[in-house]
Amino acid sequence: MWTDVLDLNDFYKSTLGQTTVRLLRARLRAVWPNVRGETVLGLGYATPFLRPFIEEAERTMAFMPAQQGEGRNLTTLVDEMDLPLPDRSVDRVLLIHAVECTEQVRPMLREIWRVMADGGRLIVVAPTRAGLWSQIDRSPFYQGHPYSPGQLAALLRANMFAPLQQTRALFMPPTRSRLMMRMAPAVERFGQRWLGRFAGVSVIESGKQLYAGVAERSQSPALVAARPKLRIASSRDTHAARNAGDGEAPAS
Repeated sequence: MWTDVLDLNDFYKSTLGQTTVRLLRARLRAVWPNVRGETVLGLGYATPFLRPFIEEAERTMAFMPAQQGEGRNLTTLVDEMDLPLPDRSVDRVLLIHAVECTEQVRPMLREIWRVMADGGRLIVVAPTRAGLWSQIDRSPFYQGHPYSPGQLAALLRANMFAPLQQTRALFMPPTRSRLMMRMAPAVERFGQRWLGRFAGVSVIESGKQLYAGVAERSQSPALVAARPKLRIASSRDTHAARNAGDGEAPAS
C-alpha cells in the first residue's frame, strides 16, 4: 500500500524530515559521486533526494505512482508497471518509498530493467526489519513491507539485477528530540562502524544483468553449442548500442 503523498510532504517538511534528507543524500552521493551527462530517474517519492544530481545530470526525472497521490513538486504521475519511457533510455534509477509499498514489486522491477540502459545503475532504498524506522508509525518507512539486506539482494537478483555494493543509513531513531537530531551525523558515523544490522534503511546499488551467448565445444568436435551466461552490463554496452543505432559499427 502506497503512503499518501500528503503524509510524505508533511514529514519531509519537518525538522526530522530535513535531517533524514541530509543523511540519506550523503549516502546516495557516496554511492553515486558523479552522474555528469547521464539521465537520472527517481521513482516513488524521490524528489528531495534528487536535488544534488539536478545540476550535474543531463536530465533528471521524478516519477510518482498515481496511487500515491499528487504532490506540489516537479513530478509526473505514472503507472509503475508501464513507465512512459523508451527501452534503455535511463542511466540511473533511484527507488525510494517504492519497493516496500508496491503490491506488484516484480513487474515494477522488470519495467525498470526495460527502461534502464545496458550500463545503467539502480539504487534501492528500503526499510530494514531490525531498524526502528520500520516499527515506529511517525517514520515514513513504517508503511509497507520491510526487507532484510539479504531479502532485498535476493529480490534484485531474481529480477535480473546484480547487487554491486550495499550500505546502510538512518541509525538514529525517528525521534523529534532536537538533541538527537543535532547528534545525528555523529550517530550515523558510529552506526556505520558498529551498528550495521540496526540501520533504518538498506541502500543497495545494482547493475543490469544481460544474457550473452558464449561459444562452447560439445562432446563432438564438429558441433559448437551456445550456452547463455549471465553477466553485468557496463557503460561500454550502452555506447556500443547507441553507436549501432546511429549506423556505426560497435568497436570490437
